[in-house]
Amino acid sequence: MMQMLSAGGMSALTDGLRSADANNPRGYYELESVKSLAKDSHIIAEGDDKVIKVVSSLLNLLPNQHEYQVIFMRRPLAEVVASQDRMLERLGKKVDPTPREVVIKAFERHLKDVQSWISNQPNMSVLYTDYPAVLGNPHAEARKVTTFLERNFDVAAMARQVEVALHRERIRA
Repeated sequence: MMQMLSAGGMSALTDGLRSADANNPRGYYELESVKSLAKDSHIIAEGDDKVIKVVSSLLNLLPNQHEYQVIFMRRPLAEVVASQDRMLERLGKKVDPTPREVVIKAFERHLKDVQSWISNQPNMSVLYTDYPAVLGNPHAEARKVTTFLERNFDVAAMARQVEVALHRERIRA
């Protein structure tokens, strides 16, 4: 989504510290200082009219004095867990032995809590975007994002950022 927004014409607030690798060959579009929102939230002010990647567990740390348009990417949780495990393996790190079903249940509870919290924030509007939908019809999803953000983005350029071949951790029913 970060690549789509950038290609569409929006500036991304990133630091380039986490470069492309085997896990994410197109790069991460992250800002390391976002992880420190609890201690120092001034970085958000630098993101005015820019897109910033913030993981769901940090959304509640965003300063209340700003208005936010949140594009919340949802992905099948079994794929998220499989992808994280595979990334750890590629990095030569130990995969947590906790059964996947337990991890998925914990993620489900977390997401339910976050979505409930967002719904009560008067300074946040949210567009829930499903990862499989982006892969399946990137033009339609890019149009939804454009409408939500009320921008005149280059929808075709946004859609061209979707590379289905990078969806490697598919969970088949």
